[in-house]
Formats: sequence, structure tokens, C-alpha cells
Amino acid sequence: MSQEDIEQRTAQAVGRSVGQFTILDRTEETGGRINYTVNVRNGGSYRCYLYGATGFQKVMSFGQTPHSDAVCSAVSGGSQAPSAAGHRGGSGGGACSALMKAAGRC
Repeated sequence: MSQEDIEQRTAQAVGRSVGQFTILDRTEETGGRINYTVNVRNGGSYRCYLYGATGFQKVMSFGQTPHSDAVCSAVSGGSQAPSAAGHRGGSGGGACSALMKAAGRC
């Protein structure tokens, strides 16, 4: 899988444009899993992975390369993942529920 393909999938997963982040510590496992770290310009950081087709999978899929989307999680101390933004601390426009109070987020 090319660096450009990984960057495109990562951009979608972290909600940033290609060029606004750097991919570091890329490692590949035997089954086609690619693990890596993403550092965003604003200081945020993510741990990501995706699956790329192995040589055998490429042959068996007749050239159709079944790569997965990137899956990323914000690293503690970094910025929130886009899907979690606005839902922390009880702010975000909604009322503070009993569950949010119990969790100490209000």
C-alpha cells in the first residue's frame, strides 16, 4: 500500500486534510495490518491502523485490492477525535443529564 493511499485514508479518519499531519512509526504485520502514529500540526496525536492486501490476497481477488479504511484513536493528552468533539465536559448545547453528572462531566 502506498504512502499516498495511507494518507488519504488517514485524512478521512482524523478529519484533516492531507498535509496537515505526519505519519510516523509505520510497522507492518504479517496479516496485512499496518500500524502507525499520526501527529497533527495543532499538536494532536493519534494511533491508527488499517489493513492492506497481502500478495496472496491480491492474487485471490483478481487484482481488486481490498484495503480497509483507517481506524484511529486519539492519544491521551492529544486533541479529541472528531467524532468525540463537542461531547466532553457537558458542553455542546445539550442539558447535563444524570449520567453526565455521575461521570463528572458537568
